[in-house]
Amino acid sequence: MMHSTTAIHTTDSVAATDRCTAQSATGAGSDGCVCRVYQQAVELVGRRWNGAIITVLLEGPRRFSEIAIAVPDLSDRLLSQRLKELEDCGMVERVPCSERASSVRYSLLPMGRELAPALEALESWANRWLADRTV
Repeated sequence: MMHSTTAIHTTDSVAATDRCTAQSATGAGSDGCVCRVYQQAVELVGRRWNGAIITVLLEGPRRFSEIAIAVPDLSDRLLSQRLKELEDCGMVERVPCSERASSVRYSLLPMGRELAPALEALESWANRWLADRTV
C-alpha cells in the first residue's frame, strides 16, 4: 500500500501559518505541504450536506422547511445540526421572521456568500467529470 508523502500541517506555529501564505490554487504551500487552514475549509464545505445547504441559501434567505424541500434526502435532525454548525462558524445566520414569533429564516453571512464562485466551479467540475457516473 502506498502512502502519500504530502504532510498536513496541524500545528498552530507561526512557521506553519507563514507557509500558508505561499499557497498554490490547490492549497499546497511552496514546500508541498497542505495548509491547515485550507484543509479546515475543505472539511467544512465538504462535510456531508453543507455544500447543498449553502447552495440553497445562495439563492436567498430560506425557512427551515424550504431548505428541507430543496434538499429532500436530508433528514430534519441532520439539517438542524448542520445549520447550527454553519451558524457557529459564522457562515449562516438565523433571523426571526416578523410574521410569527416561532418562525425563522436562515441566510448566508458574507463568509458563506463568498463561497459562490468556489461552489460554481465545483458544480462545473462535477457536471464535467461526474454527471455520467452512478454513485
